[in-house]
Parts: sequence; structure tokens; C-alpha cells
Amino acid sequence: SRLPSKSALMRTDVMMVTPWLAPIVWNGAFNIDILNAQFHKRDVRIGLTLFALKKYTVFLKNFIETAEKYFMVGHKVHYYVFTDRPQDIPSLSLAEGRTLNVTEVTSYKRWQDVTMRRMQIISENCLQRFIYEVDYLVCADVDMIFSDHVGVEILSDVFAAIHPGFFQLPRQKFTHERRPESQGFIPKDEGDYYYTGCYFGGTVEEIYKVANFCHNAMMADKAKNIEALWHDESYLNRYFLYYKPTKVLSPEYVWNNYYGSSVYVPSKRFVHVEKDYVRIRSD
Repeated sequence: SRLPSKSALMRTDVMMVTPWLAPIVWNGAFNIDILNAQFHKRDVRIGLTLFALKKYTVFLKNFIETAEKYFMVGHKVHYYVFTDRPQDIPSLSLAEGRTLNVTEVTSYKRWQDVTMRRMQIISENCLQRFIYEVDYLVCADVDMIFSDHVGVEILSDVFAAIHPGFFQLPRQKFTHERRPESQGFIPKDEGDYYYTGCYFGGTVEEIYKVANFCHNAMMADKAKNIEALWHDESYLNRYFLYYKPTKVLSPEYVWNNYYGSSVYVPSKRFVHVEKDYVRIRSD
């Protein structure tokens, strides 16, 4: 994308700005050359967290290889890989100024516990490591690939991505946690968008707040023997309801081929890999 086209700026089939005036990032609505120049002047460092636990290590190679082709090209990137199988991490060729750091962590038998543990690890590392090494942190699921440009246009104090399965649907259709006793509770008449839990980011300081909130909410629910409907995603949506993201990514930045209307999404930049969940989540 270069200069915004008149058709992009005049687009009427989708929202370009949230009700609280945060930009919604769509193809053509930004000038990447200007943005790159601004971020290069600041010598920005971007961290990308990945959790490759159990059999999910099989996705890492394609993720990194496609990220090297499309993600923050020309900028300093630190890949932070957390895994219980460091011996399975492949050797990967990275561009200059880009590094891969592998940290061994304990896994859990249930995938729900794995996803919830992620928020704790992110929040702890924000304080112990990330704050000293990067300026922005992007948190993504490893079972995805980049298929088009994803650059500094996504960066902001804190960004969230609209879930492609709920784009253009009324809030009554959102699968928010509706039980008042859960820390992830969102009333039926509230909710701006339904955000995916697989992709969010921002400054290290802001991501610490996000991850710490989600972890504490999970622990509070666990003490009451409650499990939110969509686990970390439910708590993330609760957080963003009351602490609005400063930038929202359109579904082209987190696409899934088996739901959502592609009519509005001609460019699919970051895509879920189709897989057998039963097989990949087994020991």
C-alpha cells in the first residue's frame, strides 16, 4: 500500500474509525513509506511472542519464514519463542537486525490451561525482559502464516484485531462471556467488537496491563471454579471493553478461511493454518 486511494478513504461498506475515534486499519488507508520513515527515525524495536508448546512446534518454521518475508520488513524484530520442546525448534535464517530467542517453559495437559498460562508468562516477561529489549510487543498464535504485508501501520499504544467470524455481525451475536459471576463478564447490551485472542499488541507497558489483567481475572475465576467461555479471549474482550484499544485491525490482519465473508477482505495478510485440532492438541 502507498498513498491512500480516494476509493479507500471514501469506502462506505466498512467502518474506518471506531466510535471512540481510533483508526481501523484497512488496506490502502495508510502510506507505508511515510510510516516506515517515521519508525526508522525512532529506531524502533519490535518483539513478537510465540508459544510453540507440544505439537505446535510444527507450525513454527512456516510462521517465521513467512514473517521474514512479510512482517515488519526492514525493522528490528525479536522473536520470543516459548516452548516445552526446545530440541524441536528448527534452525532458521533471519534477516539482519532480527533475532530469535528460545525460552523453555512448562506445558500443561489441557490446552485451556496452556492458553491461560500464556498471559502470566507475557506479563512476567514484560517486567523482567521485554521492557529492556523492545519498544513494541506483538502477541500472536503460532499456528498462523503471513501472506501479505504487515508492518508498522499496526503499531499503537495498544491494538486489537477484529475476529473475522464476527465482523459485521450485531453484538447480540458476539460470543462474549455472559455469566455475571465470571471476571470475563460482558452484558448483552455492551461490546463494541468481538476481538480475537490470537493477535494483539502495543507498547510493552500497555501489554503488561493487558496480560496482567487477563491473568488475574483467570486466577480469580479459577478460585471460584469458573472457566470463562473462551478462556483468555473472553478476558481480553472484557479488558478492551473498558480500556479501549488505540488502534483496531480489520479482519484482513487476522483471517480464517473457514468463516467470515471475504467480500470485505480482498487482502488476507495474516491467516490461520487449517489443522486437525484433535490430533494437534493430543500428547
